[in-house]
Amino acid sequence: MPASLLNPLRPPVFCPGCAHERVVKALDAAFQQLKLAGHEVAIVSDIGCSGLFDTFFHTHAFHGLHGRALTYATGLKLARPELTVVVTMGDGGLGIGGAHLLSACRRNLDLTLLVLNNFNYGMTGGQCSSTTPPEARVGSGFLNQLERPIDVCQVAAAAGAPFAVRTSAYRPGLPDELARAVLYQGFALVDIWGVCPGRYTKRNSLTPQSIEAGLAALPPMDGELPTNRRREYGAHYRELAARQSAPQEPMGIPVRHRPPQGSRSETLILGSAGQRIVTAGELLCLAGIGAGLHATLKNDYPITVLRGHSVSEVVLDRQPIGYTGIEQPQAVLALAPEGVARRSRMIGSLAPEALVIKAAGLALPETAAQVVEVDFKAARVKPQDWALAALARLAQARIGLTPEMLDTALTHRFSGDVLAAARALCGASA
Repeated sequence: MPASLLNPLRPPVFCPGCAHERVVKALDAAFQQLKLAGHEVAIVSDIGCSGLFDTFFHTHAFHGLHGRALTYATGLKLARPELTVVVTMGDGGLGIGGAHLLSACRRNLDLTLLVLNNFNYGMTGGQCSSTTPPEARVGSGFLNQLERPIDVCQVAAAAGAPFAVRTSAYRPGLPDELARAVLYQGFALVDIWGVCPGRYTKRNSLTPQSIEAGLAALPPMDGELPTNRRREYGAHYRELAARQSAPQEPMGIPVRHRPPQGSRSETLILGSAGQRIVTAGELLCLAGIGAGLHATLKNDYPITVLRGHSVSEVVLDRQPIGYTGIEQPQAVLALAPEGVARRSRMIGSLAPEALVIKAAGLALPETAAQVVEVDFKAARVKPQDWALAALARLAQARIGLTPEMLDTALTHRFSGDVLAAARALCGASA
């Protein structure tokens, strides 16, 4: 028999009579039965008494936030599919992370979830949990009388779990049941009922015998659920991913220009749907990259997606950009009332050296910045081209970019007739 995986430097410490200690020993026996070494196993836990499991075993371990253990385990198993990943959580973590349980059941990744179900939040005061019976007396008063307790296995089965077992911490065959769950190629859940002497049984009568009676009164759950049988997620994912064509390498832009200024520049583009605000911001970023600058582009996200974006914020800097927000832009391209309304306070606080290029007839908040008005309509520039035309004016003023930098951006973004039209527009606008 392989050696125990229990951590000799951290023996299990639970309240006297706690069912969790029996589960610890049963899980260790299951690992030995399966001949698993410590480096082949990862135990993932969260908060609560069940969250101590990762310290009691000499294996890989991850201890996370309450209710979130399955999310960490999912990433771990996808990154290291060769590991045997066992998740432990209590009925408290189950309730807090219920949505993650449903996702795990639907996904069917090869994880084993042990729910150490003692019907209350034992570590934090004995409050009712998602499995507390309505007749129980708990630390949270009458609240458990208002809610129907979750049948863990029934919920898991309804969500698509292909393997579910409902059992007791006091059954002699618990190690065999745990080993069977660990061996299952897919998501396996074991709902383990046990006694919490520190909290629950101080007010309620619960014994191994009454637990068996409670289990016998429920529909049996003892392993694979044929109607939910399907391929394991990880293997299926890797198979489908391998069929995908390789993504194109990122477009390289050689450094050909010197930027007009050496420090960070911030540009704000304010327009409305259909004015290609995002494209103008992208062109400004490409122009900066062509001058060896770091670039960030941040756009507003309209609630009504089909209305389009109205604000783009661009930062260019010689240094890596840690903060992408704009507070004092050197340049503002004001093209439509919608975008101006979203940044009216910022326009009002502009410094005197800032430049605002605005469409003729557009009302602006009072500002100390220099304002240049452009009559795009008189120049026969279509509204969808106003942002590019304003960008050409900005390049001519050599704020943030130069005409040469803009032309490099155009050649990387467009081709053919579109490139020729964009170049003609920029030349005319300048």
